Amino acid sequence: MKQEMIRRTKQFAIDVWRLCSKMPHSREYNSYINQLIRSSSSVAANYREVTRAKSKADFINKLKIVEEEADESQFFLEVIDELNDNLELSSEIKRLIKEANELVAIVVASIKTARSS
Repeated sequence: MKQEMIRRTKQFAIDVWRLCSKMPHSREYNSYINQLIRSSSSVAANYREVTRAKSKADFINKLKIVEEEADESQFFLEVIDELNDNLELSSEIKRLIKEANELVAIVVASIKTARSS
């Protein structure tokens, strides 16, 4: 499961980057795009850190960072989806929103499991 999540979070960051490379370039869009790229790449980078946690508390703390970054990514994807006029990009945005939601759910479940053990 650990290796699958490392792969999945990394792929999420790459897929978001690819989506963002197709988005319009304007001051307004760029602000949202930059935040989305930062938060989605942070999901992957911080999940890698989860695997190097030094204690249970450190493990939970790092997972909470992943949760926050995945939720932030989902937020910016939702905003961009509402602003988007390109029907070709719409399905990819919705797929990434679903993936962000699933990542949040997995991480929340992991946090609950870690706390109860």
